[in-house]
Amino acid sequence: MMNDLLQAKATLREQMRTRRAGPPASSQWPDAWCDPLKRSDIWQHAQAVLFFAPLPDEPNIWPLLDVALAEKRVCALPGYVSHLKGYMARRVVDPASDLVIGKFGIRECADHCPEIPLNHLDLLLVPGVAFDAQGHRLGRGKGFYDRLLVRVRGIKCGVAFDEQIVSAVPVGPHDARLDCILTPTRWIKT
Repeated sequence: MMNDLLQAKATLREQMRTRRAGPPASSQWPDAWCDPLKRSDIWQHAQAVLFFAPLPDEPNIWPLLDVALAEKRVCALPGYVSHLKGYMARRVVDPASDLVIGKFGIRECADHCPEIPLNHLDLLLVPGVAFDAQGHRLGRGKGFYDRLLVRVRGIKCGVAFDEQIVSAVPVGPHDARLDCILTPTRWIKT
């Protein structure tokens, strides 16, 4: 049964790679979703936000990080901790001096950035490979975000291109569920 789940996830990842081979159809990114998110109650009430450092095939959320810093919100990024073999949230104040290239080639906060307890985060912006309307998310396969997401109380918001929304994502008992998903054209509450 577990092998079937792993195979279904691998198949969907491959389908998404093929689907996303070219530039995203959502050419208005990030403006198409930044404004709706900034106007939302979720954003208005979020004093502490966990961002992600977008990879080239992920939505560029950096403009929103600048907005949040200007609004004096507590901003954080996941930071890999070797001895835990997982991620923690670390505060970013100045992206120019606080960010380094981490273990997996992804920008993250440097060791001098203080840890933020996960239960202090109000909003988590979450990347993924695929999402469905039930709040399920397919990540890149290592389980790092799922282990992080199960430990937080804040609103978990997937951030995706429209092409990443599928009818169903295969899920197992350790897969965390999202509260909402934002695309350039849709706000999906799960």
